[in-house]
Amino acid sequence: MKEELLHFVWRLRRFAHDNLLTTEGQGLEILQVGTHNPDAGPDFSDARIRIGDTLWAGNVEIHLLASDWEKHQHQNDAAYDNVILHVVLEEDQPILRKNGVRIPCLELKSRISSRMAAMYLKLQHNEHWIPCQHQFYQAPEITRNLWLDRLLVERLEQRTYSLQTRLARNKFDWEETFYQLLGRSFGVKVNVEPFDQLVRGLPLLILHKHKNNLFQIEALLFGQAGLLGDNLVDSYPKRLREEYLFLQKKYQLIPMLGNSWKFLRMRPANFPSIRIAQFATLIYQSVHLLSKVLVIQNVQEIENMLEVQLSNYWQTHYLFDRASAKRRKRLGKNAVHLLIINTIVPFLFFYGKHKGEQSYKDLALQLLEELHPEDNNVIKKWETLGVTPKSAYQSQALLQLKNEYCAQHKCLQCAVGTVVLSAAEG
Repeated sequence: MKEELLHFVWRLRRFAHDNLLTTEGQGLEILQVGTHNPDAGPDFSDARIRIGDTLWAGNVEIHLLASDWEKHQHQNDAAYDNVILHVVLEEDQPILRKNGVRIPCLELKSRISSRMAAMYLKLQHNEHWIPCQHQFYQAPEITRNLWLDRLLVERLEQRTYSLQTRLARNKFDWEETFYQLLGRSFGVKVNVEPFDQLVRGLPLLILHKHKNNLFQIEALLFGQAGLLGDNLVDSYPKRLREEYLFLQKKYQLIPMLGNSWKFLRMRPANFPSIRIAQFATLIYQSVHLLSKVLVIQNVQEIENMLEVQLSNYWQTHYLFDRASAKRRKRLGKNAVHLLIINTIVPFLFFYGKHKGEQSYKDLALQLLEELHPEDNNVIKKWETLGVTPKSAYQSQALLQLKNEYCAQHKCLQCAVGTVVLSAAEG
């Protein structure tokens, strides 16, 4: 058995409560189990427990064996001086305070359902795609839906951590931060990091100085990306190079290495050259992108905003110096929806949280509800299990469930796992 199962049974009181006694035979009444402490210090704080005729308020520490107290050196840590109850699977030795008084102890080895313990071990050690693959539907639909709601918010909250770091690095410049995030998202997985390097090395302020000139914006982006070498053949990229060299000197820019970009095994529509051209056009068409995003009301408005018409050269090229059949090469609807899911929604949620404006957080959730669920391997696997998301709201929650709970066997922290274990208790 793992100690986390003891945490679970204590937190949810999933143990026999009849004739509760300490290991010294004193009557025991649990009024409040306390609040779980995930950080250093006792496992639960602010517990309220009656031992004999005395009401105690303080901390609770949990171990498999009582001797773990000394193994973990708690006797030398002042943070444990206020422990009012030691909860253990087995008391293999009495534990004393610094003043020699024995710490009250509750032993649970005869009070935990053996069937629940067996189910816990089964969930921890099976090799199914999700641990409760055959028990998932034991949880009522309302429980599953409420859990997915919570998981979605948790997923968005997690993303705010990296956004907070980036915003601070940008000295709380919201426009610059959004520009960087949007640029990063144009990387289509394999080129995310090069795109991130590109936008961090080319401040939005510089691009804004050339907001009315698409040619100069392309020159800055392609030149900074290291894709304007001295062996170009077509007149258009040669002109871009000349313009970039002038602007590079003017702004003292340091370009990236061109070999940072990945082209192999990619669809031509996702080549970084096309993505940079699309991003350049978006910057040209939409000055003050953040301001526009903050007033949108639905997915359709974002789709309209991200509708880009590439310059003539890119309509007949995927790469410099290599002509191809003429195509518009616009951002597809799926690409736009992924930009909304992975960039605009987390940013709006973060913005609302940071500014204390719930309307932006609500808008973020609304956009996910408007979008179709994602079509990826994880969602396809959920569908084979009979779990079919109705929107991106639910598919994002299912990704969180799989990646942060099922894949890590965190059944004790999962609402579905709690139902499964409770059902096994009988």
